[in-house]
Amino acid sequence: MATRLVFLTESLTLFCIPVSIDAFEDAGDKNGASSEEKVHVRVQQRNGRKCITTVAGLADDLDVKRICKAFKKNFSCNGAVQRDEEAGEVIQLSGDQRTNVKSFLVDQEICHGESVVLHGF
Repeated sequence: MATRLVFLTESLTLFCIPVSIDAFEDAGDKNGASSEEKVHVRVQQRNGRKCITTVAGLADDLDVKRICKAFKKNFSCNGAVQRDEEAGEVIQLSGDQRTNVKSFLVDQEICHGESVVLHGF
């Protein structure tokens, strides 16, 4: 939780009031499903203009390797499945594929549109 300072001037007296800002407010985690049930799609900057899209939070009963294979074929990009202690199995795709991933997951009825959270917009 970051804080922002708001300055108010009143008859040559300066008041400083801390105001709290939620940096993850655009993610929409406060309504709908809990954060454990959400699929988080993020983009990570590599060097230069290169970036990696990560998909975390898919259900355990899904075949993640098969979904990764479908992503690679439909988006014409490279990808891999990585094992993470906190997030479980995470799909990594080359390039910025956030909107493609969300539309694919909703079209194929893997998850609902409100359970997919796009980070970085």
